[in-house]
Amino acid sequence: MSHPIKLRAMARPDSEPLIHLDNENLMPLPAPLDKPENIRPWTELTGQAKGRYECGLDDTCAVNIPKPKTREEEDRLVAQFLRGLDKLFDKENNWTFLQPLLLTMEHCTGCQTCAESCHIFEASGRNELYRPTYRSEVLRRLYFKHVKGGGLLSAWQHGSIQLNWPLVARLIELSYRCNLCRRCAQSCPIGCDNGLVAHELRKLFSQEMGISAREIHDSGSMLQLKAGSSTGMTAEIVKDNISFIDEDISERTGIEVHTPWDVKGSDVLLIHNAGEIMAWPENPGAFALILTMAGVNWTMSSELAGYDSINYGVWYDDAQFARVALKHAEAAKKLGVKRIVLGECGHAHKALTVVADRLLTGELNIPRESYLPMLREIVFSGRFKFDPARNDFPVTLHDPCNMVRLMGIVEPQREILRALAPRFREMTPHGVDNYCCGGGSGFAIMSGNNFADWRFQVAGRKKMEQILNAFSDCIAPETPKYLCAPCSNCKGQFRDMIEYYGLWEKNRLLYGGLVELVVNAMTEVKPGFIDWEWR
Repeated sequence: MSHPIKLRAMARPDSEPLIHLDNENLMPLPAPLDKPENIRPWTELTGQAKGRYECGLDDTCAVNIPKPKTREEEDRLVAQFLRGLDKLFDKENNWTFLQPLLLTMEHCTGCQTCAESCHIFEASGRNELYRPTYRSEVLRRLYFKHVKGGGLLSAWQHGSIQLNWPLVARLIELSYRCNLCRRCAQSCPIGCDNGLVAHELRKLFSQEMGISAREIHDSGSMLQLKAGSSTGMTAEIVKDNISFIDEDISERTGIEVHTPWDVKGSDVLLIHNAGEIMAWPENPGAFALILTMAGVNWTMSSELAGYDSINYGVWYDDAQFARVALKHAEAAKKLGVKRIVLGECGHAHKALTVVADRLLTGELNIPRESYLPMLREIVFSGRFKFDPARNDFPVTLHDPCNMVRLMGIVEPQREILRALAPRFREMTPHGVDNYCCGGGSGFAIMSGNNFADWRFQVAGRKKMEQILNAFSDCIAPETPKYLCAPCSNCKGQFRDMIEYYGLWEKNRLLYGGLVELVVNAMTEVKPGFIDWEWR
């Protein structure tokens, strides 16, 4: 169903949403969520939210932008936006991403190939507001009018647009209706990157206007940099938790595990996402067991215990990203490790192994890599004996966007699963063509107002379809099923989405990482490492 929304509507002066999302307009879901009793109603925005915040885009509110009290305040915010717009297209201020941004601004043909690749556009019922090119076209017209200084001829060539505060406010929210998965960029025949446009807009709003999503700024990178942790855990608390995890893993597996801390000159500095330590302790426990039993010379850094591997800045603010990335590199340099290995966190992979290449030079350019190739080498090294029958239950694999599509790490995890999970089946599509979990770009930790409804019903809808289709032959609760998600951020999205739709209680759908499956199949380990009952 098409929803024609003219670009000029973005500048509409009233505060009414441009669209209203209804369940009947969304992409249908397969069984068992196709039944009327499984259709979740949307939570309406409260009157307080509508009165305090700019909610003029759609039926939800992610960023909590305070409404200006006067026309003068509106004009001041628009002027700030224009200053940020100039900087966004200035080499000195945006040398890192200027080239691909200009390519997208000046050469997009409007073929809409990207829209056909966008899970949010498809899941929304093909709503025009969520086309990847919609927000890009708004920025493009502003670029030609205000940065390039185009007049009437430019308006005729590129289209005209009115700039006012309602447009800026809606554009802020619209930049947070994209998972930054960059599936659109992969499909573009000339290399335009509409996912980058959403990121660059977020950066402009954060760095120039001080506007960003609270969960990824105030409770994210700012808390991480000020307090050393975005979780509230100090280094001492993290070390105590890891000690408890070691004890628990030793008891559950029958193999003594001790995580080494601050061992100088180690071959491997392992960095976890703190979410694993708090929510999924069996994951760092499995890592410790595997590396210890494999004889790897590894360590963890107490200096990084609070910072963990996540880098919130990669979602919205290059300056915040750089500050955290430097903390990681400086801790590794201090220990003199040979390489940094990242655990199961896709955004950490993007931040430290890809984007950080623009930042970390000289002595800070310490080799940084994913754990996946190392894990594959360990599994097939002959050091362990495995009994795949211990994993004799249906397993499917979610491909984290930043590990797979961005970095091209496709096969190591699959080789492991083919060897150790006899009932492994692929999602369709998979590999570099995978769909985002719906929690990417910070969404997995954003649930203010009614944003959770949009996150699950729109952003995560296509992935939910994939999961249900992968298990269509065994969807009944009599068969326990395992969704392998080797990324902490994705696991957070799946945890919340499975609970939202009741898929654990009704269908016995369990989620977890890859290292847990490896440990579960080890013959040296007591049977039953994966506990089907604890949830």
